[in-house]
Amino acid sequence: MLPKSSPSLIHSPYLKLAIAWLVVILFLWKGSTWLSQPMTVWVAIACFAALFGTILLGSFGVVREADHLAHELGEPYGTLILTLSIVSIEVILIAAVMLGPNEAPTIARDSIFAVMMIIMNLVTGLCLVAGAFRHGEQEYNAQGALAFISMTLVLAGVALILPNTLTTGNGTFRPSQAIAIGLLTAALYGAFLALQMGRYRTHFMQPPAGEMSIRRETPDASAGPSPARSGAGRRKLLVHTVILLALMVPIVLLAHDLAVVIDYGVAIAGAPVAVGGVLIAIIVFTPESITAVKAALNNETQRAINLCLGAFVSTVGLTVPAVLAVGLVTGKTVVFGISPTETVLFGLTVGLTVMTYLGRRTSITQGLLHLMVFAVFALMLFTR
Repeated sequence: MLPKSSPSLIHSPYLKLAIAWLVVILFLWKGSTWLSQPMTVWVAIACFAALFGTILLGSFGVVREADHLAHELGEPYGTLILTLSIVSIEVILIAAVMLGPNEAPTIARDSIFAVMMIIMNLVTGLCLVAGAFRHGEQEYNAQGALAFISMTLVLAGVALILPNTLTTGNGTFRPSQAIAIGLLTAALYGAFLALQMGRYRTHFMQPPAGEMSIRRETPDASAGPSPARSGAGRRKLLVHTVILLALMVPIVLLAHDLAVVIDYGVAIAGAPVAVGGVLIAIIVFTPESITAVKAALNNETQRAINLCLGAFVSTVGLTVPAVLAVGLVTGKTVVFGISPTETVLFGLTVGLTVMTYLGRRTSITQGLLHLMVFAVFALMLFTR
């Protein structure tokens, strides 16, 4: 029988920090030798396992610290911290692949589209099915869900579909267009965040149990200060914030090495180029996906929606401006336009998500439909 202290040791952020920084030191010391050409398959597998595992461990640690911050700050601030932290990791990995030794003009597009399929179909479907099995139909705030969907339609439509209609003819933006689209995307996302945290905060909060009508609410001034406002609360916030940042730094430092291994693996395996984007999406969003499913199982449906739909809105809102900026500064080609097959899947996903959240309660049928769309995406990934 394990001692009582074992669980705390397993989940200790300090253990995660020690492991992550040990791997960083090893790759700073020997990484250039291990990853130099010609690289053997077994060395590539070993390096990928170490890098993948470390970055995943760091991501889980980031999620855990963000969850603590969510508890201290309340919704929707906590979920925003979690989502922004995870998406920041994605942007770092994409930039690392773009700046790697091989040309990767479609890595941002492939990653964004993979996130859309994984988060808005696979994870959303699992949340709807798992929550229904445990709690039956679950309530949520339709206004918040539809706000996320509207942002998805505009931001993702402009980024992924509009480029295919331009005179460039190759799914890219002209430099002047890239500057304008990047600024517009960042401005709209920033405005949305301000509204989400301010005037329309209640749209993204779980409605009271049994209440079918959604109404604007104002915070209860008599509730007293939140724990985060006390001295002990501020210290806890500081500790969790420092640990969160300390776990993200190793991810930044290891991102380039992982990009080299991914490029090598995709080339050797003869896999579709889009697999690199799918791998980044899996690495980055696995911890957040698990958190979303747990929220659905805990009957926190709105939190699951904030995590799933909010994650994709943040992905587009942050990744598109960042990648366009990297492309403009470095002269790298950035292809955003998706294929006709992906355009069909895009339309199915947005349309189905609208139908899913038009009501006030979840449906297991909608969950199964989302899982179906993801299964078709996985099939098309390897059989086009």
